[in-house]
Amino acid sequence: MQVLFKNKDLAVIIKPVGLDSEKGVPDELKNAVGGEIFTVHRLDKNVSGIMVYARNKSAAAELSRAVIDGSMIKEYLALVHGDLPERGDWEDLLFKDSTKNKVFVVKRERRGVKSARLEFKKLRGGETSLAEIRLHTGRSHQIRVQFASRGFPLVGDGKYGAKDNLPYPMLFSFRITFPFKGKNMSFESKPQWFKEDKNEA
Repeated sequence: MQVLFKNKDLAVIIKPVGLDSEKGVPDELKNAVGGEIFTVHRLDKNVSGIMVYARNKSAAAELSRAVIDGSMIKEYLALVHGDLPERGDWEDLLFKDSTKNKVFVVKRERRGVKSARLEFKKLRGGETSLAEIRLHTGRSHQIRVQFASRGFPLVGDGKYGAKDNLPYPMLFSFRITFPFKGKNMSFESKPQWFKEDKNEA
């Protein structure tokens, strides 16, 4: 696990695939930087990328407010099957089946259904497309299910219809931006699979 930034209030890290963002990462961070660690947002266990953690209760409260009011901006890179449109602004109703740990797009409101919105732009297309995505809501499996439901499953995401044999989804939280103590903070990193893409935009 790589630590990108730390001070007395915050720790910004790159979460690796396979580490749980609510248990595994805080445990490792406590060993790395000491003290208390507070989780303020989540990332799927099989997805990697940048996350911010609070190191005290007041920082946790401020970051949590940024999550709730939408001023924490999370952006992702994804490699998907199929040729995406140049841009998209998608809004869906999502229902999570906890017994199957799987999320579905549904047509109407009912108990447990939550609205989900994201925007994306295509960086390159072809048999697979590289997309830059901005989340407006933070629903479980949101990017994976919204793309898969339109026929663009993420490369490596067999849970949502990908037919390849890669072990995990090609999805990476590459930029996070948020206000903190009167300043706007932003952190960015690219995944190795993006750097190795000879056709990167």
